[in-house]
Amino acid sequence: MSLISEWLRERRITEVECVTPDFTGIARGKIVPREKFNEDDGMRLPQVVLVQTVTGEYADGITPSTDPDMVLIPDPNTIRLVPWAKDPVAQVIHDCFHFDGTPVELSPRYVLRRVLKLYEERGWEPVVAPEMEFYLVDINRDPDLPLQPPLGRTGRPETGRKAYSIDAVNEYDDLFEDVYDYCDAQGLQIDTLIHEVGACQMEINFLHGNALELADQIFLFKRTVREAAIRHQMYATFMAKPMEHEPGSAMHIHMSVVDKTSGKNIYSNDDGQPSTVFYQSIAGMQKYFPAVISLFAPFVNSYRRLTRYYAAPINVQWGFDNRTCGIRIPYSTPAARRIENRVPGVDCNPYLALAATLACAYLGIVEQLEPTEPLTGDAYSLPFAFARELEGAINQLAECAPIAEVLGEKFITAYCAVKQSEYIEYAKVISPWERKHLLLHV
Repeated sequence: MSLISEWLRERRITEVECVTPDFTGIARGKIVPREKFNEDDGMRLPQVVLVQTVTGEYADGITPSTDPDMVLIPDPNTIRLVPWAKDPVAQVIHDCFHFDGTPVELSPRYVLRRVLKLYEERGWEPVVAPEMEFYLVDINRDPDLPLQPPLGRTGRPETGRKAYSIDAVNEYDDLFEDVYDYCDAQGLQIDTLIHEVGACQMEINFLHGNALELADQIFLFKRTVREAAIRHQMYATFMAKPMEHEPGSAMHIHMSVVDKTSGKNIYSNDDGQPSTVFYQSIAGMQKYFPAVISLFAPFVNSYRRLTRYYAAPINVQWGFDNRTCGIRIPYSTPAARRIENRVPGVDCNPYLALAATLACAYLGIVEQLEPTEPLTGDAYSLPFAFARELEGAINQLAECAPIAEVLGEKFITAYCAVKQSEYIEYAKVISPWERKHLLLHV
């Protein structure tokens, strides 16, 4: 009996949720009865499910016109309980393959595996630690109405700035107890919970670890928090900029690289000083972050977060313990030396954001780049380095050959096509601002 079969039998599982992430980070797949779950043969899904737009449409020409299937094979390392289900239900993340056994290059999970293999070939393993910001909001049934903070245990919505307030977090203790219980049941290694700057904006940090495992955990964590919030009559949103006058939500990524043989952090020399590879990684991020910004900021709403003086980076400056920079170096011991990528919004696909971060650092090492001098002042006062909207960001990604070589040309072509379709769909929308200011005044 296989490990998966034994796991399902011991827990008397009745159903299995067979899932894989699409470009958006949404879980796609099938729910099958336990007796129908076949881990050896997997299951079949149309390839096109990976490349749906966020509105559920399809971009033309990125999958064969015959709409072929792909084979999804479960990763036994990802099987977990669904803790909010009434009956014993399991969930397992699947990898995507063609019928000849080759991987589907459009799969976000494969894109990250592809980058990790480049590090593995050098005898290295990246170590990452994501920080997830999100908002709790009142139930919103009319998308034309602005979002509002939910009622806390005092019966009042949150007002004002409550950064790092323990009492503000305690307003939602019942919710967070469920979140921690659900995460514990799934083996999601969450660490610190804090209240961020925005009204009812929270942050949960993850323990550092393997990049693929952390991407899986983030993928499941988003769903977990949404489910817990709904059960407490509120929403949890991972939009990058859900409220007009509040800061946006980020997914900061801390990364270092260890030598697999010695276990040492290659960002530090034996004497404790920063290594050449450390500086080359920073330089690679500085050079290539503008090209991959659409992977860090994947939706039209994402660019509302990247605004000067709103606690979000607008350029690729780097500095020591400087939170105005897109690339921050936290103070640490030589063994824990790391780089913090502060650019991604929490609305990103975690597999693609991690892949892009690691790819940029890798290219800096391969090309032996040198970074600028570290910034000691305010990076918000300097010019923007990123596209200001999605269409420009897509064009930059499509034109960057080194990134396409690392992440895969087929993936880049498909991703740009999907994002272009989303942008065209959004451009058709007439906003309330336009009706308010233009209807009777122009």
